[in-house]
Amino acid sequence: MTRALAAAALLMIAVAGCAFAQENDPVARGAYLVAAAGCATCHTDKKNGGPPFAGGAALTTPFGVFYGKNITPAPRFGIGTWTEAQFHRALRDGIDDDDHYMYPVFPFTSYTGMTDQDISDIYAFLKTQKPVPQRAKRHDIKFPFEYRPLLFFWRTLFFTPGPLDPVAGKDAQWNRGRYLVEAVAHCEECHTPRNFLGALERDHAFAGNPDGPDGQKAPNITPDPETGIGKWSIADIVGVLKDGITPDGDSVGSGMADVVEGTGKLTDADLQAIATYIKSVPPLRATGK
Repeated sequence: MTRALAAAALLMIAVAGCAFAQENDPVARGAYLVAAAGCATCHTDKKNGGPPFAGGAALTTPFGVFYGKNITPAPRFGIGTWTEAQFHRALRDGIDDDDHYMYPVFPFTSYTGMTDQDISDIYAFLKTQKPVPQRAKRHDIKFPFEYRPLLFFWRTLFFTPGPLDPVAGKDAQWNRGRYLVEAVAHCEECHTPRNFLGALERDHAFAGNPDGPDGQKAPNITPDPETGIGKWSIADIVGVLKDGITPDGDSVGSGMADVVEGTGKLTDADLQAIATYIKSVPPLRATGK
């Protein structure tokens, strides 16, 4: 074996070793999932230069203004005293450490589909972050929605706990894409219209939301050729998720730019899986609300 081939072989072994180490490192896996889920978007007040994951980002909805929680390991204002079981319950069941129902502006309705292992890995990653002793702002919620007990009735009507089971008869790539889209990246939360109680209209899944978060219009991402992305190829979708550039050369803006900050860190295999799943959903015309 020549010296060059030996060096190349050692490099391949080193790369494989790094990949194996990351695969078996819960903190590294958690960091990957946090990027895919875009946690920093809601839990970091980027507009005002806030520290990572320390909360404070505002989200305006028809029900009031909600502020992202501090999810650093700060013991008083963050999740420093949360057990892994409490964190798991928040994502799976939408119940916080004080046994209060969480508002569905926190997308537990999607996160509930995540596996136990992935939830644990996210917890492991967040526990490594710098604690920031910063109190999150109080939600400014309209009457009568500030009364949390009312969420019992909302949950009875619209919430089904997970996890998300694989679909029999579909291959691993399609199921991986579905899992990333519906549970981790929670794409429906923005791209699906909502009813007057703020629940997703599942029969119009991914068909766009003219009244999206912060009043932004979320486009139709079904394969409808006229009002959706039916003319986009798998490679086009991957390109948007990787670098934020649409097939016609435009850059995505507003909330999607924040999404791309996370999806741009995903592997090519996961981006392909996401694109494959999105191309498979029923084509629907954009809603005209």
